[in-house]
Amino acid sequence: MSKKLYVGNLSFQTTEISITETFTQCGTVESVNIITDRDSGRSKGFGFVVMDEEGADKAIATLNGSQLDGRPLTVNEARPMVPRDFGGGSRGGGRRDQY
Repeated sequence: MSKKLYVGNLSFQTTEISITETFTQCGTVESVNIITDRDSGRSKGFGFVVMDEEGADKAIATLNGSQLDGRPLTVNEARPMVPRDFGGGSRGGGRRDQY
């Protein structure tokens, strides 16, 4: 079974290839995805790696805090994304008692 890992504190120069090479030392990497800004296309400094469960556990143990492109990595098991509540969607901007 696969496990999804969160990888944080990435350098803006870090590529999916360099992450793959780093994580392959721990096990089989199924996919790598660096999260980028929608408008600029620039890395947001974090991403996700999917790998086999045994390799993922080893990656957390050995790569968390290790250096990649001059930055100490944060590696842990990814948590499911929680839907955000933005307050009901009213775009009026004014006070409700004005009506």
